[in-house]
Amino acid sequence: MGRKLVAGLDLGTTSVKAVLFDLRGKLIAESEKMNTTYYPHAEWVEQDPHEIERSSVRAMKEVMEKADAEDDELLTVGISCAMHSIICVDERFEPLSNMLIWSDGRSSAQAEELLQSNGMDIYERTGTPIHPMSPLLKLRWMKETNDEAYQKATYFMSMKEFLLQKWFGKRVVDYAMASASGMLNVEALDWDEEALELAGVKREQLSQIVPPTEVLPALNPSIAEEIGIDPQIPFVIGAADGQLANLGSGAISPGEVAVSVGTSGAIRQFIKGAGVNEKHETFTYAFTDDTSIIGGATNNGGIALQWLKDLLDFTGSHDELTAEAEEVEIGSDGIIFLPYVNGERAPLWNQRAKGNFYGLSIGHKKEHLVRAVLEGITFNIYHIGKSLEEIAGKPKKISVNGGLTQSPLWVQIMADVFGQEIHLSDTHHNAAWGAAWTALVGIGNVQSFEAIKENMPVEKVIQPNMKNHEMYTEIYEKYEKISKELAVYFT
Repeated sequence: MGRKLVAGLDLGTTSVKAVLFDLRGKLIAESEKMNTTYYPHAEWVEQDPHEIERSSVRAMKEVMEKADAEDDELLTVGISCAMHSIICVDERFEPLSNMLIWSDGRSSAQAEELLQSNGMDIYERTGTPIHPMSPLLKLRWMKETNDEAYQKATYFMSMKEFLLQKWFGKRVVDYAMASASGMLNVEALDWDEEALELAGVKREQLSQIVPPTEVLPALNPSIAEEIGIDPQIPFVIGAADGQLANLGSGAISPGEVAVSVGTSGAIRQFIKGAGVNEKHETFTYAFTDDTSIIGGATNNGGIALQWLKDLLDFTGSHDELTAEAEEVEIGSDGIIFLPYVNGERAPLWNQRAKGNFYGLSIGHKKEHLVRAVLEGITFNIYHIGKSLEEIAGKPKKISVNGGLTQSPLWVQIMADVFGQEIHLSDTHHNAAWGAAWTALVGIGNVQSFEAIKENMPVEKVIQPNMKNHEMYTEIYEKYEKISKELAVYFT
């Protein structure tokens, strides 16, 4: 046997990635296949599960070829998947319609209605905010509109479950993906009867719930042949991308927070048990029998900066755009930006939220707007982080990854707003590495999730400027007040 390799298959919203690592987390090879997203009506957002499954086959085949990897070198494969997808399938597990993904907003009315009735009770049991992203609300919409695919469905599945059924012939779901459905009781780790009733689905229409270390049956021989691997290579079910991104960042112990900011963003940390935020500002999703991840996802990360770039008709690069803002003083000369240009999940959970530049004057230029957007994105993440503190206390370590980390200015703003060191990951494949490590735990190659800390790529540490932090603390108080006062107009 030559090299010892492990793979992470990451079924994302934007793309499917297959990534090969050595056992120290060093990247060996990667393959990425982009997903097609469809928008048939306003607020409807769909994808084709067959396309994503086929892309997964091609990505796995290509990454093995790129690495020139032999069967005896690949120890195992772990699977990560984006949360909140739902597919109606028939008795042969064929889709009856496209898959609804997290950003589908057709169930806004159902979410508002549920919030006015018993939504908080369900949130406290499931840990999933009452929001159109939740499959619970998507199914509720299908039920109330007599959706044809819903009426004919034998089973309901996430994207990962669809792939597992096709590749392994088994109808199972890990704790994390089940939790993200909005129908799992996070304390009992079982389907919540009241949530099922609201969705209009029966327990037998959902998959068997298993831990993230569950080793799957042998791979379908025809799929194995397409990929070009031995069907006996063990695949492990893994978890959702949020939990695995934290794990892949090494942020697994109490007090260790991971922030991912690409197009959207999230801040998360693991806790023992399943604590839920009383203010309905964060999520709690199960990971193992005794641990959950708490956090909040924002719709508005890099997409807000891209929106401004397009609005200004700026033809240079993102680096050039942000470089112009480096000379602008902290606080953007009085501008405060509410970054809700794409609606918002945490901490508002209001798809009708709107963006806002507060404090504009005739002396402001585009560089002031750019800095205000970077600060607004960061204030929103900080706002979510403060909600996490109510459950888990002040963070001891903050790890950051994602596209916005390519901006030195933004990373420094992040350190200054939080007033803490920022640890930058040297890889953009945290979820895939987390999936791969979970697979190693599942097959018994490593003894614990925590051992990943000794097998992490090199980190860069950014120090905060505490004088800047004091100034940002005052500005943030204004930001939070303006956000709350304008919320009544988000209709």
